[in-house]
Amino acid sequence: MSAVAKTSAPKTNVPKSVVRRRRLRAIPVYVILWLVGVFMVTPLLYALVSGFKSTGQLSSNTFGLPDPWVTSNYTSLLGSGAFWRSIGSSTLIALATALLTVGAAALAAYALARFAFRGRELLFTLFTMGLMFPFAVAILPLFILLRSFGLLDNPWGVILPQAAFGLPMTIVILRGFFREIPGELEEAATIDGCSSFGFFWRILLPLARPALGTVSVLAIVGSWNNFLLPLLVFSEPTWWTIPVGIQQFQGQYASDVARIFAYLVLAMAPALAFYAVAERQLIGGITLGATKG
Repeated sequence: MSAVAKTSAPKTNVPKSVVRRRRLRAIPVYVILWLVGVFMVTPLLYALVSGFKSTGQLSSNTFGLPDPWVTSNYTSLLGSGAFWRSIGSSTLIALATALLTVGAAALAAYALARFAFRGRELLFTLFTMGLMFPFAVAILPLFILLRSFGLLDNPWGVILPQAAFGLPMTIVILRGFFREIPGELEEAATIDGCSSFGFFWRILLPLARPALGTVSVLAIVGSWNNFLLPLLVFSEPTWWTIPVGIQQFQGQYASDVARIFAYLVLAMAPALAFYAVAERQLIGGITLGATKG
């Protein structure tokens, strides 16, 4: 049996006292994380369990388990056309808002990041000033403007203003990402006969996929949670979004608190599911944007 020379990678022997000290230092962090997690999850669990109770059980057994479990609160809502109409309206408006916001912001950010022209920084400053403009201040002039264009009770009356108010943040994020793309890559594409728009469409957008995913998630979540603008625009229940539907449902069933809890849980479920799927994309895009350069 021939002798085989064994080579092993050098091992770093960390003293047990150092390891123990590091673990002790990490304990407060884990405790804080657990406390924050419990603080956030407890209201959701309470609403979920309360939706399986009757209003009488909520009065007599506020924090206990349902006895018996009342499933009709959820099943009646799942069989309601108004609830699914609100879900569809919120989904359509959120997707259209994200598509319009990201599309327009990507073109603007490309011009502000890759082209040198007079007044570029001033124009970018005007966009960033939009971050300091509160939406509530524009309610009255926005309502008059939408009424003048006949966009009340029209989904475009919500999509267009949401896209406009979402442009500043999206442009700021995408411009910073576009500026980090090496100029040599654009020069090589130009030598190969690629136009400016061809470079933007074929090279820049695929490279910026993490940033585009991040701003898309932000636009969808912002549109989904928007309450004031849909309440202002929609007077008919046809296009009521989920936040407006919750407000109207609460007014209609003010005495049936258990059913309101069920509605809240079902209304939160799509947003939580979407965030669970898009969480990696959102965190990855933000981290990548923070570490570039």
